[in-house]
Amino acid sequence: MSIPYLNRHSLALPLLSGVLLTFNHVARADADEESDQRARSLDPVIVTAQALHGPQSAPSQGSLVATQPQSIVGAEFIQNNDAPAANYTDIIKFTPSVWTVDPNGPGLMENLGTSIRGFQDGQFNVTLDGIPWFDPNDFTHHSTSYFMAQDIGNVVVDRGPGNAGTFGNATFGGTVYMQSADPKKTMGFTTLLSFGSFNTRLYGVRFDTGEVGEWGGTRAFLSVKTLSSDGYLTNANLDRSNAFLKVIQPVNDSTEITFASNINKLKQNPPIGATPNQMAAFGVNYAYNQVPTSQGYYGYNVDKITTDFEYIGINSKLAGWTFDNKLYTDAYFHDGWNGLDVGGVLPHGALGAGDTPNGTIYGANDVPGQQLTNNYRSVGDILRVSRSLGPGEVQFGGWFDHQSNLRELQEEDFTNNYAFNPDLTVPPGGLPEASYIDRLQHNQLFTRQAFLQYIWHVIPDLDLTGGVKYVNFERDIVSPVNQGTLLQLDYKQTWTRDLPSFDAHYKLADNWSVYAQYSKGFLAPNLNVLYVPTPSGNTVNPQGTTNVQAGTTWVGQALTVSADVYTINFSNEIASHTVNNQKQYYNLGAVKYKGVEAEGTYVVGAGISVYGNASYISARQTLDQSWVPDTPNRTAALGLLYNQGPIQASVIEKYVGVRYGDSGDAYRLGGYGTADAAINYSVGPLGSALKDAKIGVTMQNLANRKSIYFLNGYSNGSTPSGYVNGNPLFFTLPGRSAQLNLTASF
Repeated sequence: MSIPYLNRHSLALPLLSGVLLTFNHVARADADEESDQRARSLDPVIVTAQALHGPQSAPSQGSLVATQPQSIVGAEFIQNNDAPAANYTDIIKFTPSVWTVDPNGPGLMENLGTSIRGFQDGQFNVTLDGIPWFDPNDFTHHSTSYFMAQDIGNVVVDRGPGNAGTFGNATFGGTVYMQSADPKKTMGFTTLLSFGSFNTRLYGVRFDTGEVGEWGGTRAFLSVKTLSSDGYLTNANLDRSNAFLKVIQPVNDSTEITFASNINKLKQNPPIGATPNQMAAFGVNYAYNQVPTSQGYYGYNVDKITTDFEYIGINSKLAGWTFDNKLYTDAYFHDGWNGLDVGGVLPHGALGAGDTPNGTIYGANDVPGQQLTNNYRSVGDILRVSRSLGPGEVQFGGWFDHQSNLRELQEEDFTNNYAFNPDLTVPPGGLPEASYIDRLQHNQLFTRQAFLQYIWHVIPDLDLTGGVKYVNFERDIVSPVNQGTLLQLDYKQTWTRDLPSFDAHYKLADNWSVYAQYSKGFLAPNLNVLYVPTPSGNTVNPQGTTNVQAGTTWVGQALTVSADVYTINFSNEIASHTVNNQKQYYNLGAVKYKGVEAEGTYVVGAGISVYGNASYISARQTLDQSWVPDTPNRTAALGLLYNQGPIQASVIEKYVGVRYGDSGDAYRLGGYGTADAAINYSVGPLGSALKDAKIGVTMQNLANRKSIYFLNGYSNGSTPSGYVNGNPLFFTLPGRSAQLNLTASF
């Protein structure tokens, strides 16, 4: 069976031009008869994100039109308060119920411990401009491999599965929605220089065309950045380059076409944590060493990753119908190398408790390792349609996504010119290659979702929305060497689910709204469900949740407040251990989540505001009442903000409560607080050429706290569930860091 695989250079979609020409012709033909306002996006998250109220410089705020708990982080806060290298995960860290840390410094490696209400990365959606993107293996997100803060307009955290129109393969944990920045209406250049701790340097330039009247009001911008850093952790280097292009083309008064493209190249030494012995011997910031005879040599632990993300969107109102369509593709090409047991072998060959010596079939002093390939491309389309009907509005549409994925992992001898290391036992019926290949898979997955919902305007201030979403999810695998079994597998399986939703939104006053929601969420099965000899006997169902929540938002002259309560039930949660940076999955059983969340901002006056939020989270397994791993029992934030004249400043502390690193309440990790600060001074225009200039300083972890905050699994060989001779791998909070940032607009 052959698998079609899109080449990493094949970014053009053949049918794109035909679709655009057809749609453009229809739009122009109808322009004289259609006088409605230009169509807005129909994505439910985009709509609510546009309804910002109150002080937009606050770390986050609720929305008066939201129908589920939601926090919005605006562009002004992102650009003034976050480190220039920050990922989207850093941007949302102050929002209620969110826990996230970059253990190598802000933006300098993928976040570990990112969770929303205790739902881990891979259990919630992440989108750009309404388009879900994810690793097809387990729906996690590679935060350093795609978008940079300079190109993000705002970020919305939806804490819930959304309504029927919310697309994604991991709806039950919520949605982190990134909206890309828009081109400016005036032409100009913007430059950015940033220098900071850990020898971190970021250079960027952005060019805006402004509105080009000769082309019907076309607006576009191109942003190019380079980032390099040694990182907080030893020998955990990162080099990154990124380019982002966005073009908005008005067609007529009611139709607009948008094109966006993001290209990212990354080389890094990705840390996996350190054992207690390693921390004691080499410091709490130990990641890798500079000893070529060790599996922990940084030169043997390298990632090279190239990604792209493109879409073309059409937004139009035609004869009373509103259309919102996005045709897209994105890709991830990853070549990686790692020592076989980085956490088990100490530098210079020294052995500690539970460590094993270097050794391959080629020689006792050789260094065993692995080479990884993970290449995938996704092509898809999202269509949303809306029309007024009776006392309300009917909405319907669908999402189709096809991903092709090549995954390979092979054993090598790093000190023998990376030769194959055939030290695995081939099971009966396995191919000879299985002696040195852990996995060789050609995978495809197909996502098909369709929804129908109706918004009933019961009275002018009360809306009731009911709908249903149909989900069809298919995994196809052709594997000469399947992971886990080392056997051949040619198999496909399809899962389906109907997901109803209902919400009510009532506007008590112009500045006060309440809402309630009942909604079903789901998580599509991970690829690991096929890591068995006979997957046809697999009874794994998509993980599903039943969410019930209610909340309110109030916006006054000097005070904005949002609060909500929720309960989430599901019967079959799947969790994972990480062993030598490879995930192993297991079943947690029935789990119940519940909690209370609140956030608010109070404007004191004279440019001073106070921000705060607090969350109480309960996440327990029904069987024994043990805590769900990596779920803090509470989070909170408190900040003082200043914004008046040319000066903007902030000091904000985030508190994260007690967590457990593994199931069965193993590895209790105490609560901690870290404080960040920022100060910016806007010089204003200087002469006729310089439109504006700003100098700023951003700082993280002011108290320089370095306590252990996260268990990142185990070195090769063990977990508390029954493996032997493995060592726990921990990360500490990254030490104090600061960045000097200089921007100028011409």
